[in-house]
Order: sequence, then structure tokens, then C-alpha cells
Amino acid sequence: MASTISETTPENNVTITEKIYTRVRLATKADLYHIYQLFYQIHAYHNNTHLYKATDSSLEDLLFKENPLPLYYGPSVLLLEVSPTPFTESKHTTNQGFKPVLKTFDLKFPVVEGEADEFRSKYDDGNDKNDVFIAGYAFFYANYSCFYDKPGFYFESLYFRESYRKLGMGRLLFGTVACIAANNGFVSVEGIVAVWNKKSYDFYIEMGVEIFDEFRYGKLHGDALQKYADKEKNDEGSC
Repeated sequence: MASTISETTPENNVTITEKIYTRVRLATKADLYHIYQLFYQIHAYHNNTHLYKATDSSLEDLLFKENPLPLYYGPSVLLLEVSPTPFTESKHTTNQGFKPVLKTFDLKFPVVEGEADEFRSKYDDGNDKNDVFIAGYAFFYANYSCFYDKPGFYFESLYFRESYRKLGMGRLLFGTVACIAANNGFVSVEGIVAVWNKKSYDFYIEMGVEIFDEFRYGKLHGDALQKYADKEKNDEGSC
């Protein structure tokens, strides 16, 4: 039985009941606005908006270069879209090299999309479907280690807008990244796990992630990094 949908004004909310249909796909340049908003939201979630330096233009340079690296080796964003009605196969042939993943979730309670206009997907799959909303993302890229002879994935972040949490979608999105790695010759998926966030910590444990407590995360940035830019005063090396 298909979901029901209702829209109200002036908020233009969309309420999804019974079933919610999802699609995981690679982001395109048409998604820049939504990627910017989602990246901002995860900074807000961690109370770090003062550190958010990205712009639409800088994200375009980062994610959608005219001469990109091979697929998955450069910064990659998977978007998870939701809809109250089923997705169908795209009518447009793309060269992205990734076939969108479709999955249906049964809902135990209604899900309210409170920002329907703000997060309505701009992705055109040729099906004239305008009830698709951006729910969350996964951001990852290739990394390298002297321990292995092949690259792995650095899993930078996973985030869902509040309406779409606790529905099992995180497993779908993280699992898709792991599937891409396993099927394309990457040896690992690794990243930072916040020990203070028990729900997040438990989620990654359940997904099979091994936590190495003997290592600490280190970061050289800001003024501490920029002091190395002065070659004349820098006694630590030159570049």
C-alpha cells in the first residue's frame, strides 16, 4: 500500500505515513545548494558553525572539478532522498558509474517534512517526480596508509535531518559506502567516532566498525599550521 501525502499552508509541510521510499545516489552539481545546507546543519549539530568556512563556490571547486579524479578517489557525496511515492528507474543515462540504491521503509509513526520547499530535490531523472526531498548525506574520499598496498575510504561524516533520524536510514547509507568500498578494491572504511555520542558510537559498533582506543586524533590547523608558511622564520623545514 502506497504512502499518503498531505500538504498544508503556509508551512507547506508534507506528512508521510505507512511507507517511505528512499533513493541513495551520487550527488551532482545541481545538489550544491542542498549540500551546503546539510554541511552547515552538521556544524550546527556539533555547535561549530563558527568554523564553517565553505561557500557554494568553494564546494563546487572541491566536489565537482572539471577534471575530476577517478570515481571515489576524490571527495564523494552520497545523498539519501525520500519520497511518499515509489521511485522508478531513471530515464537518463549517466556516466557516474553508480546505480542508485532504492529501498522502502515501513513507518511506525508519521514523518513530517517541515521544509518541503527548502529541501525539495533538484535532481532530474527524467520522470517528472517532484515529491522528492533530501534527507541526509554521507561524505567520503580515498585515503592511503603505508600498512596497505591499496587505498581505503576515509568516512568524513554522515548526517540526517532531524525528521529522518531513528528510521534505519543510517544503516542504508553507511552500508552503501561500505559496499562501494568492498566492490571496488578499497581495503577499509575508517574515520573518527565521537566517544561522547553514545548513539553514534553504538551505531558504528553495530555496523562492524572496530574502535582502536590506543590511538588519539591529532590535527594541525589554523594559526599553528600557518606558521609553517613563513620560510624565512621556519626552522622546521621548507616547502
